[in-house]
Amino acid sequence: MTRLIATALLLIAGTAALAGCNTMAGAGQDISSGGHAITNSAEEAK
Repeated sequence: MTRLIATALLLIAGTAALAGCNTMAGAGQDISSGGHAITNSAEEAK
């Protein structure tokens, strides 16, 4: 029974870690896209 609980907790922790990584990757892409938009606007304004 203890082994089953430990396995379940490990799976939950792994899932949470993967979800966190995907969230940070998505945030990084959003920030990068914003930076590109600002750069493009600056280039067009020259």
